[in-house]
Amino acid sequence: MGATALSATTAEAVRAFRERTGVPGLVDVHTHFMPERVLDKVWDYFDAFGPLTGVEWPITYRHEEEQRVALLREFGVRAFTSMLYPHKPDMAAWLNSWSAEFAARTPDCLHTATFFPEDGVTRYVRQAVESGARVFKAHLQVGGYDPNDDRLDPVWGLLAEAGIPTVVHCGSGPVPGKHTGPEPIARLLARHPRLPLIVAHMGMPEYADFLDLADRHSEVHLDTTMAFTDFSERLSAFPPGDRGRLAALGDRILLGTDFPNIPYPYEHQLEALERLGLGDAWLRAVCHDNGARLFHLG
Repeated sequence: MGATALSATTAEAVRAFRERTGVPGLVDVHTHFMPERVLDKVWDYFDAFGPLTGVEWPITYRHEEEQRVALLREFGVRAFTSMLYPHKPDMAAWLNSWSAEFAARTPDCLHTATFFPEDGVTRYVRQAVESGARVFKAHLQVGGYDPNDDRLDPVWGLLAEAGIPTVVHCGSGPVPGKHTGPEPIARLLARHPRLPLIVAHMGMPEYADFLDLADRHSEVHLDTTMAFTDFSERLSAFPPGDRGRLAALGDRILLGTDFPNIPYPYEHQLEALERLGLGDAWLRAVCHDNGARLFHLG
């Protein structure tokens, strides 16, 4: 199917989903926009992911930036993010400069920023907060760092005080990292119990452990990115016995998709959530209301 036909099919599928569930619009807290040369390297990484995991990972929405923004709007996404992250020092401040400019020209994008444990990190994070950043991204797997690095402690304190959420890739999927898993995040939350964190990918594959952290910390949310989809269920299935916990934490689960870096059409994430059978009210909360409340969308 060509790109135009695929987008039209997806737009219709999303409209049908919203009509039957009463979801007024989508708030997607986990979408990726970043400088072109950085995104190209990310796509190269996924193109080579087959040999690493034994599973092919084709990028469904490999389009120019303007077209990707237009697609999200066509899909009924009223707010989204520009998740970006450094893999080495002396990169985060530059990424933050780019994302601030992107947010300024893309008003439906929540101004996103990032950081890395390095000299000067508190300074540029404070600068991002003062310039209007509304969400941060930390990727412990790609960055290869411990969230408890001493250089980050003032950053976490600043973000906790400001009440600005950080989307953290801290689960060990799809490939474990030195500092992934629930234990580093548990130590971080022991020092900053009111830190607003959004656990990416529902903490895949340590779902239960991250649900436990959310039970203990009222400011911890989880995003649905790739969770429950056919693709992820083959790799790291969500435990059926914990499905009831999704309902109990229904006010702190947020829609995330990983657009554009997904190996299936956008609507499959929504259909995967619907087939959990948790009801339309739960879907409205997850796909719209929780994100709208967290980011004060009005």
